[in-house]
Amino acid sequence: MSDTLETAVVKPAPIAPGFTCGLDATLRIIAGKWKPLILYFLLRGPTRYGELKRAVRDVSDKVLIQQLKELDADGVVLRTDYKEVPPRVDYTLTPLGESLALALEPLCAWGAENMAEMQKIFAERDSWRRDKDARRS
Repeated sequence: MSDTLETAVVKPAPIAPGFTCGLDATLRIIAGKWKPLILYFLLRGPTRYGELKRAVRDVSDKVLIQQLKELDADGVVLRTDYKEVPPRVDYTLTPLGESLALALEPLCAWGAENMAEMQKIFAERDSWRRDKDARRS
């Protein structure tokens, strides 16, 4: 019986030091509330900061700048400063960043297909929180 079990177990691919699996490596790049959205909106092509700020609603300037710097340092976003007056800077995906953004597209499709269901779930969760807070008061 143990021989059968051993043949059924699939050995994982070799993992680079510091990562537990490929998902771990991916999540280290896209970790942060806004990074997946930044990557998604940069799929459109070169994007200026203000345009990106409008697309990624509710993000503060500080956080957007920080996350763009991290994505740039990670080699998935390229910042181009045109050294003009007035200043002009745009952001674009590197080939690595484009492949990552394209890998996120199925998640976007899933979200679009299940958006109504997610709204119901989040509304129910919010009502539980309100009820819990009301009982504490």
